[in-house]
Amino acid sequence: MQKLKKILLVTLAALLVFAVVGCSGTNQEGTNQGQTAGENGIAGSITAVGSTALQPLVDQAAQQFMSENPDAQIVVNGGGSGTGLTQVSQGAADIGNSDVFAEEKDGIDASQLVDHKVAVVGMAAVVNPKVKVNNLTKQQLIDIFTGKITNWKDVGGIDQKITLVNRPKGSGTRATFKKYALDGAEEASGIEEDSSGTVRKIIAETPGAIGYLALSYVDNSVVAVSLDGVAPTKENIIEGKYPVWSYEHMYTKGEPKGLTKAFLDYMLSDDVQKTLVPKLGYIPVTEMKVEKGAK
Repeated sequence: MQKLKKILLVTLAALLVFAVVGCSGTNQEGTNQGQTAGENGIAGSITAVGSTALQPLVDQAAQQFMSENPDAQIVVNGGGSGTGLTQVSQGAADIGNSDVFAEEKDGIDASQLVDHKVAVVGMAAVVNPKVKVNNLTKQQLIDIFTGKITNWKDVGGIDQKITLVNRPKGSGTRATFKKYALDGAEEASGIEEDSSGTVRKIIAETPGAIGYLALSYVDNSVVAVSLDGVAPTKENIIEGKYPVWSYEHMYTKGEPKGLTKAFLDYMLSDDVQKTLVPKLGYIPVTEMKVEKGAK
């Protein structure tokens, strides 16, 4: 009897050790927010938050990725580059989407973040079609956005008051446009809207309106303005002739793992870079003949 008890105790101890090791092994396979490897591929849930300029590309790529990996859930939200960088830094999001380098944002510890450049996007001043202006000098553009020029007739357009449509302070599109199109000049007050889609709608429906958009949002409802006679085209951006563009960054806090890594790898795959990127108006990073750094 005593011998039987000993055998049972040894068996129970072995089962307990096996269970602990098994659970530990499963946890090591996961990453943040329960990312795991499913039977048919990657599984789990992650969030990507930030740049509205990058949002259309990430959103469509996520839909394609999830159709190929049914156990994966990727939630894509906007909010602006500042929001994306803040949330990924705080661990509130797995990926922070940004039009600007993390080093350019105050209050962000860029040393904790890993940069994944997934595309290039051009940005342009866009106007309501009825103003009849499709080209401005840089100085004219600066004078318009700083409030020195207030009527379109002063730059060759119709006799119509200019209405400015700006982005909020945390917007990467605003930071890029201000830096490269306005030479850092402070914009005058105007309508302020965060969503790129809403900005386009406001400009298209408001007489005399001017704002700025990523080229991925430009359609026939607005007119993209040339700068000093140089059109905001893919070719001019690649060659370095048109200066208002930025990298599209997807930042992670530390090196990505699990589902986050799988999705970022997918963003750089041919399925995205050779199809979605050009289709949606972005430019593959590999095609650029000029480079930009954080400074």
